[in-house]
Amino acid sequence: MKLTVVALIGLLFGAGILISGMADPNKVMNFFDILGTWDPSLAFVMGGALVVNLIGYQVMFRQRSKPLIAETFHKTAPTIIDVNLVGGAMLFGIGWGIAGFCPGAAIPTLGSGEIAPLIFVTALGLGMVAFRLIRPALPSQPPVA
Repeated sequence: MKLTVVALIGLLFGAGILISGMADPNKVMNFFDILGTWDPSLAFVMGGALVVNLIGYQVMFRQRSKPLIAETFHKTAPTIIDVNLVGGAMLFGIGWGIAGFCPGAAIPTLGSGEIAPLIFVTALGLGMVAFRLIRPALPSQPPVA
């Protein structure tokens, strides 16, 4: 049951990405091209998703003591802003701007038969493996004030 619900949620998310046009890397790149062919529609899609999410969370936490398909709500603790967080966010943003894909858009686009999302997802996976291999060698960083 849980796997079915999770799969349906994933399909709904993927369909939303495809229908909104956010799976098109050109649309994403045009969002970042402020001085050229700027397309603000990405901001509206993200803003709309944020509003729906905020309302959904408020309704869910008020009406339910536990989720429908889990034992407890898994709320994340506040994250310390450190070099790893800032560096990772910057790397994510740079990759998104260069490729025009983020993982949320690239994975549903794998079914399109195009090579670009396959290259992106492969590079994403290799980058994750590479980080896990080099992480132990990196010095630990103190939090940023």
